[in-house]
Amino acid sequence: MRVQHRTLFKGMLINLLFFALSFTAFADSDRANTVRLATTTSTENSGLLDDLLPRFKAATGYDVHVIAVGTGKALRMGRDGDVDVVLVHAPAAEQKFVDQGYGEQRLPVMFNDFVLVGPHEDPAGLAGAMDVSDALRRIAAGPNTFVSRGDDSGTHKKELALWKQAGVTRGGEWYREAGQGMGKVLQIADEMNAYTLTDRGTWLAYRDRSRLMVTFQGDEGLFNPYAIIEVNATRYPGLNHKAARSLITWIRGSEGQEAIAAYRKSGEQLFTPSAGVVAKR
Repeated sequence: MRVQHRTLFKGMLINLLFFALSFTAFADSDRANTVRLATTTSTENSGLLDDLLPRFKAATGYDVHVIAVGTGKALRMGRDGDVDVVLVHAPAAEQKFVDQGYGEQRLPVMFNDFVLVGPHEDPAGLAGAMDVSDALRRIAAGPNTFVSRGDDSGTHKKELALWKQAGVTRGGEWYREAGQGMGKVLQIADEMNAYTLTDRGTWLAYRDRSRLMVTFQGDEGLFNPYAIIEVNATRYPGLNHKAARSLITWIRGSEGQEAIAAYRKSGEQLFTPSAGVVAKR
């Protein structure tokens, strides 16, 4: 009886070991064929990645695991070595990420712009604003409500810089921090009949579901560039750098750039390709 038990126990151990080795081999193979991409919510909310990534897989065979968060969190994931590559839109933060040795090189991919959206009645009178600073001062003068991302995203970083430029102190009942992604903030602003700052790509994707309208646009200070950065290969040699470089090459190559240019919502182009543009600090 003891011999039978030992034989059964050995058989179970062998099966478990075989399963563990098989699972490890499968996981390693799966990881080798996958790019982990941390990116801003706007690239996902706009539907752009749903259009681009199947094309990328067809061209290269790589799957992409997308983690759509604010730019600040995406860069933190890169700093921690949790992702292979980041696609974000906050130039100063991106350059700091590279200068501190966490990223290889900041490479332009595309751009669009930010817009201020708000109630159709436009109670703050943004249609008559001279520039974006004037528009923000009109909102703060009240009685109006502004919904902020409040999440350390690229849009939030841009918003904070614009308030500072306008000389406006944020706070009080009129200023609401949501701590949410762009799509959710647009929904909240719609429900509150409030103003908010959004990238044009996400706005065009959500416009048909919203009662809001673009109340201010076109200021050069609302320019919104996106860049892609491979996480530093020397600092994190265990990441999938081959796959990351494949994604970077594809999205900045002719096929990726043409797909970005061709992407539309309601007949309008959401992003303009910019791989031929030198990244500015």
